[in-house]
This record gives sequence, structure tokens and C-alpha cells, in this order.
Amino acid sequence: MVETIKKVFKVAVTGGAGAGKSLVCNRLKELGIKIISADTLAREAVAPGSTAHEKILKHFGASVVLSDGTLNRQMLRRIIVNNFTSRLTMERFIHPEISKLMQQKMADAKQHGDRVVAVEVPLLFELGMEEQFDLVVVVSADRKLRVKRLMERDNVSRDQAEELLNVQMPDQEKIERAGFVLPNDGSKEQLIKSVDRLYEKFLKITQKGPKVLDS
Repeated sequence: MVETIKKVFKVAVTGGAGAGKSLVCNRLKELGIKIISADTLAREAVAPGSTAHEKILKHFGASVVLSDGTLNRQMLRRIIVNNFTSRLTMERFIHPEISKLMQQKMADAKQHGDRVVAVEVPLLFELGMEEQFDLVVVVSADRKLRVKRLMERDNVSRDQAEELLNVQMPDQEKIERAGFVLPNDGSKEQLIKSVDRLYEKFLKITQKGPKVLDS
């Protein structure tokens, strides 16, 4: 008799730039949760020779491609931050490919026997993808703190960091649409403790069902 593959509990981890999504996902990975990164999928989706890569090259020109054939992500970021139409065009080229890859990765996780899969999706709400998940976890942080983190992480000016945040959905709106919120205004150790508590809830979910999140 063929064994029935149990349902995978699909978790989206989202939040604004600099909120701490990667820290949350790294900790979940250390705890044994299967992690899928939308940023990693985005790189795969625009790899040289891919459909999205060819569309981007044709639309934006050779100046957005580096000598090794990969996209100049910093240049493209500047373009889409300063031009709303260009941002929509990029999203139209890339996001369908990311969605396809994401669905394939989650199907692979199910076949592998993973019970919980967490997907880091920065633009979850903006893309209307929340319905694809059983739980949406929003990582939040004070805007000033996020600006500081972006300046240090990406080596950008305060104005550039502010510009990036200005084109994203406000934190409060994401929080209102979240199933679970992880504040990240304190230390890394505090965030890890919060993630560990969330992990314990995941363990209960796989045994008793999603209502445990209300406890």
C-alpha cells in the first residue's frame, strides 16, 4: 500500500527591509525547519539564459548586465526605486518565475517528508501571495532602526535606505494582516528566543492543528 504523504504546513516569513527576516529564517533552519528564500529563488529566476533574464536584458539594455552575464542588481535596484513603471515591469518579468520555483520547492519538501516549510517572502502582501500559506509571520522593527541596519548592511546612504522603505508597504499594515508577529527592536538574543517559542508552536501544529497559535 502506498503511504499517504502528510500535508506540509506552509509558513511565510515577511516584513520590511531591515526588519530581520533572514535572522528569523536562519534560526528556524538551525532548529531543523526547511527554509526557502524568495531572494535565492529570484537569483535563480534571473540566471543567465533564463526567460526572465532575457526579458530584462531586452527591455533595460546591456548596461544592466555584468561582465559575467549576471544582472547588475545594484543598478537595477536604483532603477526600480526611482521609477514606478520600471518596478512594475521588473515584477512582471520576475515574479511569475519566482512563484513557479517556489511551488516546485514546496512540492519537493513535501516529497522529502518535511512537515513544516518556511518561505522568506519580502513582498508577500504586495504580490498577493498570502493565500498560498497556512500562516503568515511578520517580522517588525522600528523604522529608524531598520534604516540604520540597511545603511550598515548594504553600505548605502540614509536617503537611499529611506527611499527603499518608502516604496514598501508600511509595517503597521503588514502587522494587521499577520497571523503572528515577531518584534525585532531589541537584541539578536531576544529575537532568537522569540523564534524558539514560535518553533515550539510549529511542533504543536504538526501534532494538534493550527489552533495552537491562538493560545
